[in-house]
Amino acid sequence: MGARCSKFCLCWCPCNTKSNLQDLPDNEDVKKDEKKDPWAGFTEYSLDQLRTATSGFSPDNIVSEHGEKAPNVVYKGRIEDDRFVAVKRFNKSAWPDSRQFLEEARAVGQLRNERLANLVGCCCEGEERLLVAEFMPNETLSKHLFHWETQPMKWAMRLRVALYLAQALEYCSSSGRALYHDLNAYRILFDQDGNPRLSCFGLMKNSRDGKSYSTNLAFTPPEYLRTGRITQESVVYSFGTLLLDLLSGKHIPPSHALDLIRGKNFLLLMDSCLEGHFSNDDGTELVRLASRCLQYEPRERPNAKSLVTALTPLQKETSVTSQVLLGIPEESASSKETVSLTPFGEACSRRDLTTIHEILERVGYKDDEDVANELSFQMWTDQIQESLNSKKHGDSAFHARDFSTAINYYSQFIDGGTLVSPTVYARRCLCYLMNNMPQEALGDAMQAQSISPTWSTAFYLQAVALFSLGMDNDAQESLKDGTTLETRKHRN
Repeated sequence: MGARCSKFCLCWCPCNTKSNLQDLPDNEDVKKDEKKDPWAGFTEYSLDQLRTATSGFSPDNIVSEHGEKAPNVVYKGRIEDDRFVAVKRFNKSAWPDSRQFLEEARAVGQLRNERLANLVGCCCEGEERLLVAEFMPNETLSKHLFHWETQPMKWAMRLRVALYLAQALEYCSSSGRALYHDLNAYRILFDQDGNPRLSCFGLMKNSRDGKSYSTNLAFTPPEYLRTGRITQESVVYSFGTLLLDLLSGKHIPPSHALDLIRGKNFLLLMDSCLEGHFSNDDGTELVRLASRCLQYEPRERPNAKSLVTALTPLQKETSVTSQVLLGIPEESASSKETVSLTPFGEACSRRDLTTIHEILERVGYKDDEDVANELSFQMWTDQIQESLNSKKHGDSAFHARDFSTAINYYSQFIDGGTLVSPTVYARRCLCYLMNNMPQEALGDAMQAQSISPTWSTAFYLQAVALFSLGMDNDAQESLKDGTTLETRKHRN
């Protein structure tokens, strides 16, 4: 990748460049101060805004536990001011009454609490019904409790999950939203600090038929099976099933658990991974509370406030952060200082080739403009005109998404050797990726970097090619390099 100074350049062309590719809060109500809350207020988004935020509802952005097979799919999105959101898109048959949907969404959107993954907006256009909530980056309780990879959830963290969930339910109840639909381990999410939060999506029904439970009937409140209606006491019953999950590390049917409790074999309920990490008294107290929540008669179950009162004195290691208890590695100081990726960098990190194409089309050749005007002082030749014609035909094919033809014309331009353009290398790189030729794409991205060493686009495209080649660590480094260059550019 040596100097190209002997050629007419469409960019600055430095010589001899090398590729460098190689604390527990108080138990009282913790309602947020809206003056400090970046999500204060409730926004009605347009469908186009949410389509852009989710890269066209790309399958790569789906975060639903069951992927595209989920009845109502949840996507990770990024709105205009660089904040991440969770976007729940209901199926076409859900919520036929747009007024009812908007009323419900606005009512839930009035809630603001640190124990909730709060609802911050919605969309209601035509048959589309979407909810927008704060995005929680650290997975679900189901993931940490049932499908852990390095260590089981600690006893102190399980107790904290129970308390925070009880506080969330108490807040909702005191705010007039006591009914929660299908409370389960998938509905409890962990924020950037590792604190558990209750998803606000469960505060709205899933569909027009009012179905409140989608889980196995063995875990459904008995009164719901009789009447088809959910009550405050039904929510407490579901809370009891979650206590069983936390105790056992498994999803145990309540009837089986109650049989063990009645036979005074409750220690058989306990997760074997917790042996020696909790006292019998604490275990007994939590089992007793679960048993009260699972009473057959709704009136015999405690209310949310009683749950908070019972769980508060059981808390352990209160001075240890949730991040530590959950085993989430702390961000390094350098990573905290880096800025977020631009939409182009974000699209490259997801390998969203369609969005990359759209952005390259929109940006055009502006990154070649620094010295392009110098050409007007040169003596034009037939060879130069032929190269420009090749580029023009390549651009037409690129616009038409005829990527094989574009490769041929861009190759003629590059092989002509008269003009140099980093943008042509970037475009041919994407064409190679579209044709499943990642090795060739990587070569073009590196050549673009050689021509323009401070161009973040070259690094981002290297990342896409490296991801495609299975070189994820190198790809992450390229993304980091691209972000650093962007940060420097915006500061200047």
